[in-house]
Amino acid sequence: MAKAAKSVALPENFEQGLAELEGLIAQMEGGNQPLEASLLAFQRGTELLRFCEGKLSAAEQQVRVLEAGELQALPTAGV
Repeated sequence: MAKAAKSVALPENFEQGLAELEGLIAQMEGGNQPLEASLLAFQRGTELLRFCEGKLSAAEQQVRVLEAGELQALPTAGV
C-alpha cells in the first residue's frame, strides 16, 4: 500500500513562500540529495510555486482595480 504524503502547511505570506522555494532550488541544484528527497523537494516546490503565483496574481488584480479607480477619478480635459 502506498504511503500517504504528509501535508505541510503553506507559508503565511509571499516572502516566506519565495524564500522556502529558493532554498529548495538551491538544495536540488546541489545534486547531493537522494532521489526520494529530491522528489519530495520537487513536490513541495511545485506547491510553493502555485502559492506564490496565486499571491502575485491577486496582487496584480488589486493593482488593476486601483489603477482603474484612479483613471475614473481623473478629470477629463476639455469637457
